[in-house]
Order: sequence, then C-alpha cells, then structure tokens
Amino acid sequence: MADPKGFLKVTERELPKRRPVPVRIMDWKEVYEQGDPAQVRRQAGRCMDCGIPFCHQGCPLGNLIPEWNDLMWRGEGRAAIERLHATNNFPEFTGRLCPAPCESACVLGINQPAVTIKQVEVSIIDQAFGNGWVQPQPPGRLTGKTVAVVGSGPAGLAAAQQLTRAGHTVAVYERDDRIGGLLRYGIPDFKMEKKHLDARLAQMTAEGTRFRAGVEIGVDLSWDELRRRYDAVVVATGALVPRDLPIPGRDLPGVHFAMEYLTQANRRVAGEDVFDQITAEGKHVVVLGGGDTGADCIGTAHRQGALSVTNLAIGKQPSPTRPAEQPWPMHPTLFEVQSAHEEGGQRQYLASTVEFLANDAGEVRAIRVAETEYLDGRRVPKAGTEREIPADLVLLALGFTGPETDAAHDQLGLQASDRGNFARDADYATAEPGVFVAGDAGRGQSLIVWAIAEGRAAAASVDRYLEGETQLPSPIPATARAFAV
Repeated sequence: MADPKGFLKVTERELPKRRPVPVRIMDWKEVYEQGDPAQVRRQAGRCMDCGIPFCHQGCPLGNLIPEWNDLMWRGEGRAAIERLHATNNFPEFTGRLCPAPCESACVLGINQPAVTIKQVEVSIIDQAFGNGWVQPQPPGRLTGKTVAVVGSGPAGLAAAQQLTRAGHTVAVYERDDRIGGLLRYGIPDFKMEKKHLDARLAQMTAEGTRFRAGVEIGVDLSWDELRRRYDAVVVATGALVPRDLPIPGRDLPGVHFAMEYLTQANRRVAGEDVFDQITAEGKHVVVLGGGDTGADCIGTAHRQGALSVTNLAIGKQPSPTRPAEQPWPMHPTLFEVQSAHEEGGQRQYLASTVEFLANDAGEVRAIRVAETEYLDGRRVPKAGTEREIPADLVLLALGFTGPETDAAHDQLGLQASDRGNFARDADYATAEPGVFVAGDAGRGQSLIVWAIAEGRAAAASVDRYLEGETQLPSPIPATARAFAV
C-alpha cells in the first residue's frame, strides 16, 4: 500500500470536468475534458487497500482494484494495465460505460465519497493505448479447433479474445455491417467515441480473431449449418427485443423504439447516409423510460436540435442518497444526473402514458399522461389526472424483454428459459452439445461488466469442452452462477 493515510489526506472525490454544455452539444465527441494525471494519482491514493476489498464483491469481473489503484498512485502505469488486463479484456469500454457497482461497494463509501475507481480504470487504459503498451497477444500454438461466436457485443468479443488466445481458430459473426454490436450502433459517441472500439478490434484482428460482418445467422447461414461447420458455438446475441407499450395510438408515425432512433443517429455520426432518418431536429421530443437508453436519447435529441425534450418515468423519483433497503455494499438505485440531463429538458416521474394522440395528418402530435398510483403493487394511471404533453417524436426506451430466439429454436433446437432467454446450465452450456450462451442472451438485459464477465467465463467452459481442461480464468464464482443463469 503506497500511502496508508491517503484517504485521510484527500477526502474529496474529484472527477474530470465535463465540457461546457453549449460547446459539447455542438458535436458528438465525449463530454469529458482531458483528465489530469495528478488528480488521478490523488484519487487512486485514497484507496485503503482494505483487508476485505468489497469492491471485488461489487465487480462481476473480480477486478484487482486495490492493486492497480496502488500502482497508479506510484506512477507505475504499465504495471497497472497488466493487472487490469488480467481480469478485464476491455477497460476502455467499462471505464466509460459501466455504472460502477464497485464504487457502491467501496469501503471508503461508508463515511466518505467512494474512490473514483471507474475514472482510475479508464485513465489506466487510455495511458496504455497512448504509450503503445496494448499489443496483440497471439497464441503460442494452435489447437486445430474452431469456434464460432455469434454476436460482436462485449460478451461475444470477450469470449472471442479469450478463445483466440487459447489457440482456437475463432470467427465472430455479426449481422450488422460493422463489428461491435450495441457498442457500435447503440452507444452514442458522446459517451464512447468509436476510435476506442476500433483500436481494440485492431488488436484482436492481429491476434488472429476473424470477423464476419453482415452475416445474419438464421437467415444468411442457418444455425444448424453453423454448428456443423465449427467444433463449438458461443451464442452472444444480446437481449435486443424491445419492450413495447401497447396503448391507443402506438402505431402512429413518429412513435419509435429508442434503439431504432439511436442506431440511425450513430450511423449518421459515422458518416453513413441514412435514408429517411428519424431525427429530433425542430421537434418536441418525449422519451419514455428513465434509464441509460433514455438518457442516450436525450443527449442525441439535444445534439440534433430538438425544440424541447421531456423524459417521463412511470415510477417514483429515486432518492439522491442510499435508501435504507439498499444498504452498503449493495448497488443502490439513486437519482442520477447524467451528462445528457445537464444539457436541458425536463424529467417527470410518476407519469403513466395513456394514449398517443394524432394530428390531422395522422401523425403523433401529443401524448396523454396521467399520474401514476400504486394499487395492490401495480402501477396504474390515476383517474382524473390526465393531461397532454406536445410530442412530434416519441421514443420508447423501456428496456428489453430478451433475445431473439425463434430461428435458433427452429433450426438448432435451442430452448428458451422461463424468463425468455436462452436456456443454459451453470457452465453456460445449452442442451445442444458444443453450444454455449454468454451475456444478455442468457441472463437478460444487464450491465456491460456482466457481459464481459460472462464472455470470459463461457470461454473457459468452451475451452474445457474442446480440450478437456482449461487454463482460462472464469471470473464468476460458482456461488454467483445460479444468479447468472
């Protein structure tokens, strides 16, 4: 431990400043200003190197957080990235996108603001890429075994990198025209510029992973044919079926799923031509759903020049402080002000959407909402509280119900669980020999850190299936696998 009194000397939690709102909404670059190495060093020095580091409990990857905090305090960035990469394939993703359950579990957070673990993490990897420390790690030998990974989101990429480094020949299939899944087309650039994804894909390509974009398994190539071609298959397709809102007016032009809107916006930012793009320019925008996807829609609408942005959530506004029913070290549900919320618009809670209303042209012009009341544990519109909110564009950011399972079931016989995800056992294996499931496709909509953890764990199971044993680490302990499944 570099400084055993660091947390006593530095009691304030410091984060990089966000660029001024009037400036950042004029572009699509990341919202944070360049980090200060001295600030990062001070914050890393606040880590107490606890006898029982509960940040490990909070992190599904089991990141060695006290170790690389200590190394960053000492100025040993190269050693820090080695410790970070030992458990996390993609800290440039988690350091930007993860909600940091490790910080909620930080022991210092009992009576002080938690260590800025997430910021230290992203500083380590950014320094490593900037200094050329992130190099390809091709396998020393090839096993002669082949693996197909279906889906190129964080779970699929993590499984592919682990299996490639174990010596297997791995091909990643992605139905979109470019690799990355939601990292590519679901996450706006103001949260993560795509240069970070491209840099990691370049490393993986140099290691020997093969990428097959523009190939939809189940359509361009059947699931059973894919299984015949490869010794093992990893299903990492995510949970992309959006949750709908079947109320009157749902089919009106101008009412869209959030991901349809975000995908088009991200393609346009990438320089692609998007025919008949859904845009917020000059419109009154209403976003239904108060989660991360809703915030992404808000920030995108601001940058497209929306006249107004209103964010509605059906439930109560979360508390700004840790609720009593979510004690430390649990990850609490808190009222969060993301960068998109700073940029304008209104946030309204206890708002139940009752109906979408049309104008004379048959397009959405407003939504009718009512106050939410709780009856027998259900959230229902309260009679007599209806009102209208102008809306030229409505975006449904209500989460996802699970993966698309029909084609895999019909062509390969993969079964769905009671929760609608692909059924699997504690080792991520399905009833079909040689077929494994990782990430949201098996556990439902979840965090990016869980996706990477499951990709790594599934890779270890695949390697054991192919070779009879494995030296690949499995970050998810057996006690947590029942929840993971």
